[in-house]
Amino acid sequence: MDWLSLLIQIVVSVIVLAPVLWIVGRLLVGKDKAKFTDAILIVVLGVVIGAIASYFLSYLDFGWLIGAIVSLIIWLALIKHFFDCGWLKALAIGIVVVIVYIIIAVIIGFILAALIIGAII
Repeated sequence: MDWLSLLIQIVVSVIVLAPVLWIVGRLLVGKDKAKFTDAILIVVLGVVIGAIASYFLSYLDFGWLIGAIVSLIIWLALIKHFFDCGWLKALAIGIVVVIVYIIIAVIIGFILAALIIGAII
């Protein structure tokens, strides 16, 4: 496990994913249950526990699949615990967060591509 890449992944995830998780959580469970500090804790714990699980499960034949399932359950359990909601609501939050995260990534990709193309031309 590379500690520097884990640290970079935590920082980037907190900057990009935590606000999205917080906003979606506020929309689906309310502002009383979804605190920004909880969103940060969910992201940090999710990234760290997911990295540890992936590291240990990478030695198995289908470790990537087991790791993905374990990581999904961990993220849902963290959302359920910190946002004080049920499993289905945690799943709904997770799905919406992934969709919004993909949209943000595509927008950032277009912006970076435009900047690079503009710099070349």
